Amino acid sequence: MAGADHVAGDHRNLSEIGHERLRRDLLNGSFFPGDKLALDALAERYGIGAVPLREALNRLTSEGLVERIGQRGFFVAPISIDGLEDLVQTRIWLETRALAESIRNATPEWEEGLVLALHRLVRTQRALASLGGEGTTEEWEERHRAFHMMLLERCGSSWLMGFCAQMMDQSIRYRNLSMVRADNATRREGAAEEHQVILDAVLDHDAPRACALLEEHYRTTLGVLRRVFEV
Repeated sequence: MAGADHVAGDHRNLSEIGHERLRRDLLNGSFFPGDKLALDALAERYGIGAVPLREALNRLTSEGLVERIGQRGFFVAPISIDGLEDLVQTRIWLETRALAESIRNATPEWEEGLVLALHRLVRTQRALASLGGEGTTEEWEERHRAFHMMLLERCGSSWLMGFCAQMMDQSIRYRNLSMVRADNATRREGAAEEHQVILDAVLDHDAPRACALLEEHYRTTLGVLRRVFEV
């Protein structure tokens, strides 16, 4: 019985590893919308068997990053201008509500965490700038995500946080695909200042202003991405 449990545990671990590696590559633009995700090619790429990879693909399908088409198999989920605009509008609806609730439930520890998260993000941005500012790094993505998710984490709803996290993944994918398509043209000036003024409003407990600034931040990014994908 213990041996069976060990085998099952190894299988789950491989499925988790496959999910994480494939998810990372989908988000960073290594695969393009519509690409077929053949199990044999993925197994060779990641060194993981077909069964755990199939489980990983099924999970990614439920997360909206992969789609399964009948008997044809798995494909990278498509993107579109309409889909991007819908994504951004939904993020605004949900994240402004989550942010307002987080400010209402603010604690000194949460505010200190936000200051530290933004400091880490800015430090990473400066490091990238010193290298010419080309592309993104996994460290920058992690710290950017950490700051935005921390803005919402006091909302009091694990469901809402889950939806916001899933939409953030989709936004990361759109941004990274746009950078590949436009040769990094979507790296824009002003984002660091936008993050700072959002944080300032949060620390002032000014929920209406913080929410308005977060919406403006997302709509500015939408404008840049729309220009790339409409070309």
